[in-house]
Amino acid sequence: MSDTAQRNRPGTPANDPVGETAEQAKKTSVTRRGGGDPAGRGRTTIADGVVEKIAGLAARDVVGVHAMGSGLSRTFGAVRDRVPGGKSAVTRGVKAEVGEVQTALDLEIVVDYGVSIADVARDVRENVISAVERMTGLEVVEVNIAVSDVKLPDEEDEEPESRLQ
Repeated sequence: MSDTAQRNRPGTPANDPVGETAEQAKKTSVTRRGGGDPAGRGRTTIADGVVEKIAGLAARDVVGVHAMGSGLSRTFGAVRDRVPGGKSAVTRGVKAEVGEVQTALDLEIVVDYGVSIADVARDVRENVISAVERMTGLEVVEVNIAVSDVKLPDEEDEEPESRLQ
């Protein structure tokens, strides 16, 4: 078969789509099923708790963040963590409002004594926004941070002692 015959044969890789007749082009578009990007076929919803977990882990990764949540919630959380089947402390101190394409977060943190609160807050915002947007695809419109306490070097943690040695 000659080069010219091969190029003009329908269905071959060498077939030039520009040389198609209107009828061939119409048939081609009709036979495609589901068309378009597969990512556009359906809807993905993300629960508030998912975003809260991502944000909680990202905030805890920042140097200078001692704990998340208020003193009372940390105390109850420490007890709850020791109960078999108790809820994880990952979301403690984090509240998320999740829409279809955007999310807003409120975080309550305890910082270590001696660190710049402004710097820690900035680093927490950057880390949380980066993690949430990367993992969920949602736009983070705001991250509000409330510093509820400062952990002094000589203070004991408020978590009760374990009975196990």
